[in-house]
Amino acid sequence: MDNRSGKPVPLAFRMMPKTLEDFTGQEHIIGIGKLLHRMIISDRVSSLILFGPPGTGKSTIGRIIAERTNARYHKINAVTSGVKELKQIIEDTQNTFLNPIGRSILFIDEIHRFNKLQQDVLLPFVEDGTIILIGATTENPYFEVNKALISRSKVFMFEPLKDEDIILILKRALTDETNGLGKYDIRIDDNVLGIVANYSNGDARVALNTLELAVMSSAPNNQGNIIITKEVIENCIQKKPSVFDKSGESHYDTISAFIKSMRGSDPDAVVYYLAKMIEAGEDPLFIARRIMICASEDVGLANSNAVKTAAACAQAIHMIGMPEARILLAHAAIEVALSPKSNSAYIAIDKALEFVRTNREYPVPYHLRNAPINDMKTHDYSVGYKYPHSFPDHFTYQEYLPDELKDTVFYESSDTGNEKKMNEYNKILWSRGKNDEK
Repeated sequence: MDNRSGKPVPLAFRMMPKTLEDFTGQEHIIGIGKLLHRMIISDRVSSLILFGPPGTGKSTIGRIIAERTNARYHKINAVTSGVKELKQIIEDTQNTFLNPIGRSILFIDEIHRFNKLQQDVLLPFVEDGTIILIGATTENPYFEVNKALISRSKVFMFEPLKDEDIILILKRALTDETNGLGKYDIRIDDNVLGIVANYSNGDARVALNTLELAVMSSAPNNQGNIIITKEVIENCIQKKPSVFDKSGESHYDTISAFIKSMRGSDPDAVVYYLAKMIEAGEDPLFIARRIMICASEDVGLANSNAVKTAAACAQAIHMIGMPEARILLAHAAIEVALSPKSNSAYIAIDKALEFVRTNREYPVPYHLRNAPINDMKTHDYSVGYKYPHSFPDHFTYQEYLPDELKDTVFYESSDTGNEKKMNEYNKILWSRGKNDEK
């Protein structure tokens, strides 16, 4: 189907729903009785920020609102628009001859592309209700959109569409004779539609574009049927699109899930998130640094070899690079996941730091002080210090903390892995030392 300019219109655009009844997915926000659904059907839309991955329905909601509202509706893209266009829309809205109701709905696609100045231009007019803003973005608005605009808007998060939603959208396109592909005799089974849905990563636009390419590039057989097989679809698919953005929110979400999976001892989840990052081109040294931190923070004394493996992995990556470095990363990450866990070192240092920051400074006991000059011993520097290696088991009982802190506990041992054995040995030494003192 062509538009008025004679140019072909993509299937994804032609199949964009015009009504809520035709909208598929996002039941958590647009289902019957949900807030956004009620706002639209009553034409009482307030300023909205819609965020989520591409192809999940944000622009479609804008189009549905445009069809239902009595207010003047404007749509712009932040990539191609600027302050001049914003001011013109505001001026037209305030012109009672052009717009008797004195308010407009302004849909801004990719609103995160507007800089602070451009967003600030909108603020007073969103504040007084002249402009009802609908901003759509693939980025987290809490990081990318003016906080003042956020506070004056209702934020709705769109999720990637489920495979069953994608399949329903594809079937609708296959039977729609006006906007879809219904005028063709297309033969495609549900398994092949499932492949398209899986490939699309929850993006309806990608799914529809793939289906359209498959149909348009396939000649009918002698019976006039267009047969779309698994092989045809796979031939149309070059590479599965990734929603992972090394500079965006998915970067932080994925590395967070990776770390939490190592901490949670789930090696399958660990290699899944690791594979996502590798496939997206994440810096392997960045991943290696996170593994080292987790090895010390979450495994710690329970298996000190984990941090050694992680450090060796990071060093080896410098030497061999990708793609072989993927094996090193998997080796280190899985070892961290499988290791017994203890965060006692992490807790101990943070507890000690907090104490140091919030309390007076206590002097180092004299017997522990260094005495590089012999005359310093006349002031008790180093006097009374017992050299542990001069005693059985290389240990002797003596106080190391200042007197005021001798009952203070910063390190609380964990009863897991090697740490349990080390602490049992340490307790024996101190218990015997105390008895010897008596």
